[in-house]
Amino acid sequence: MSGHSDTCYATSAQRTIRMEAAAVAELEQRIGDDFNRACDVLLQIRGRVIVTGMGKSGHIACKIAATLASTGTPAFFVHPGEASHGDMGMITADDAVIALSNSGAVPEIITLLPLLKRLGVPLVSMTGNEESALAQASNVHLNTGVETEACPLDLAPTSSTTTALVMGDALAIALLEARGFTADDFAFSHPGGTLGKKLLLKVADAMRSGDAIPRVLASTPLATALLEISDKGLGMTTVIDEQGALLGIFTDGDLRRTLDQRVDINDTPIAQLMTTSTKLASPDMLAAEALRIMEENEISSLVALDDSGAISGVVHLKDLLHAGIA
Repeated sequence: MSGHSDTCYATSAQRTIRMEAAAVAELEQRIGDDFNRACDVLLQIRGRVIVTGMGKSGHIACKIAATLASTGTPAFFVHPGEASHGDMGMITADDAVIALSNSGAVPEIITLLPLLKRLGVPLVSMTGNEESALAQASNVHLNTGVETEACPLDLAPTSSTTTALVMGDALAIALLEARGFTADDFAFSHPGGTLGKKLLLKVADAMRSGDAIPRVLASTPLATALLEISDKGLGMTTVIDEQGALLGIFTDGDLRRTLDQRVDINDTPIAQLMTTSTKLASPDMLAAEALRIMEENEISSLVALDDSGAISGVVHLKDLLHAGIA
């Protein structure tokens, strides 16, 4: 067992956070013409952004490539060691390269520099040494250097990888804004996740339609309406006129209030008991918006009307749960 106490652990963690936060704050002061030129370079290419780095810088490069790709800038990671053994074929003259190396002297990347020059590929570097071979060979150099690593030995990449990651995020977001990248564009890149579903799924994709819609005429006795509610399994029914237009709805909550009034369920028409001021949706409404309406009004279903006012369907909370929205 070590002699460290919980206090020592916390003190170490706080020192690390302070050092990395200070490094990021200093990074902000360096954003200027070089950053603007880097963005211009990356916007003007016809191909993709190739991000590369070795060791810990390689892990950061992977994250930057993924962030760029998901925010409107086609990008992928190429391992510099593998590039020297065939993967250079993944880079074309239409592409640009972002190379990460704190020292700016990692051999695996330096080896690639003549090849990138021969291709005429624009090179943006992120290093902590403006005089390094990588920085000097670049079209644009972004200084991500730090005075000292958070590691007490000043050896393990910590603050330097944090500043590189933040610089990559800054590039990605600047490019996102320059491209006019929208929430719909983001959802297109994330169709399988919860974010994509919230941004893409419409009420029409989740609602019950056709014969699955519970419907009763205004003159229908309560007892018969209850059979329709039970049969369709949504805890409610729409109430319509002879032409099929929506007049109101009757829910489980309305039933509880009705039973308190001791009405005759066999003789009382549903029109006397229905709710007329119901919240509505449209088939084109985002399912996430329908969920918000349900939550704000503490209801479990919405009737969807088309542009002509006709009933298109009913969306229920459990349908949104099944679709992964809630």
